Amino acid sequence: MLATDSVIRHHASPVPFAPIAQAIPPNVFAVMDGKVAQAVAAGADVIDLAKGNPDAYPAAFIRDVAKQAVDDPANARYTPFDGKPTFLDAAADWYRSVHGVVLDRRTQLFAVEGAVDGLAGLYAVLIDRGDAVAFVDPYYPSYHCMAVMHGADEILLPALADRRFLPDLDAVPAETWDRVKMLVLNYPNNPTGAQAPSTFLRRAVELAHEHRFAIVHDYAYAGLGVDGPDAQQHSILEVPGAFDVAVEVCSLSKMYAMAGWRAGFVAGNEAIIQRLKLYHYQMGSMITGSIQDAGVAALRSDQSCVAELARRYATRRRIVAEGLRQTGLDVFDSAGGIYVWARVPDGWTGEGLADHLLDHAAVAVLPGTCFGHVGGGHVRLSLLKSEPELAEAVRRIRNALRKM
Repeated sequence: MLATDSVIRHHASPVPFAPIAQAIPPNVFAVMDGKVAQAVAAGADVIDLAKGNPDAYPAAFIRDVAKQAVDDPANARYTPFDGKPTFLDAAADWYRSVHGVVLDRRTQLFAVEGAVDGLAGLYAVLIDRGDAVAFVDPYYPSYHCMAVMHGADEILLPALADRRFLPDLDAVPAETWDRVKMLVLNYPNNPTGAQAPSTFLRRAVELAHEHRFAIVHDYAYAGLGVDGPDAQQHSILEVPGAFDVAVEVCSLSKMYAMAGWRAGFVAGNEAIIQRLKLYHYQMGSMITGSIQDAGVAALRSDQSCVAELARRYATRRRIVAEGLRQTGLDVFDSAGGIYVWARVPDGWTGEGLADHLLDHAAVAVLPGTCFGHVGGGHVRLSLLKSEPELAEAVRRIRNALRKM
C-alpha cells in the first residue's frame, strides 16, 4: 500500500471531535483575508478597508516604557494570576479619572489578553447549552460564534437606521427577557459606529434587575468619539445599580493602538469577576509583564494620545463618508469608532457590492451580512489607512459605481 493511500484513508476516517469543535463557524475576517490575498496574488493593488487593524503606533512614551520593561528580569517570570497590581491600579485610576467610577482592583478588576479573551471567558462562565443570550444586530461576529459554540439560543435585537442603530429594548416582550441569561452590548458599536446615550444604558440595567440577567458591555472603542451631540461616551458602570448586574470589557488595542500587544481588563460585578478569574486561572494565560508596564503608562497618561487618535479617525471618517455620499450612497453619520457604515445602492446586496469593489476597484470592504441579519444591504469600511489611501479608495469606489 502506498503511503499516500494511508494518508487518504486516515483523513477519510471520522474523527471524534467534540460538539463544540464541530460547531465553530468560519471567521469572516479570515475569509476576507483569503479573498484579498487571492486578488493581490493576481496582481491587484488592493486597498484593504476590511480590516479593523490599527495602522498607528502606540505613542512614543508607551513604547519607551515597554522597551525598558523588557530589560526588567522580573518580566521574564510568570506574572500574577489576576494581573500586576500596578496594572490593575492603573485601570482603576483610568475609570476614576475618565468615567468617575470607583473600583476595588482586588475584587472588581481582572486583566485579560484583549477584549476577545475576556468575552470568551465570560461566555464560558455565564452561558450553558440551551441558555438564551441576547445581543444587538448588527453585531461583532464573535458574539454569534461564541453563542453557537456554547449551544446557546440567540435573541437578536434589531438596531435599525431610524433609531440610529440602537435597538428598542422596550419592544422586547417581558417573557423574552425572562429567558435571557446574558445581554451583550457594544458601544461605540462595531460595525455601525453608533453610540449609546446614558438613558439607553440605564434602561438596560433596569431590565437586567427586573429580569435577572447579566450584562456584558464590550467597550473596545472607548475614547474614540468625535464632536457632536452623540459623541459623549459612557461606561455602563456609570449607571446606578450597574455593579449588581454588569461587567465591562475594555481593550487597550484601539484606544492606544496596541492591538498586537494584547492587553485589556474586565471590570464590574464582583461575583462575575470572581468566576471569570477561576475559569481563567485554569484555561487562560496572563498579559506579558512588559506589556502590562506599558499599559500602566498609557492608562495613567493624560489621554491626549487617545484624543489625537480620535481626531485622526474623525478626519478620515469625513474623507470616506463625504466621498461616498457624493456617489449617492446613504452613509450613517456615526459619532465614534473606526468604521464607516454605508447602505448599498438599490438592487445590490452587500456581498455583491463587496465582490464588485474588490474585482473592479481593488478595494476590500466587508458586506454587512458578516455582522448579522440587519446588516444585509450595508457594507463596512475601515478607517485604518492613511488619508491619501482613503481618498484613493473613495475615488476608485466612485469610478466603479459609475460603471455599474
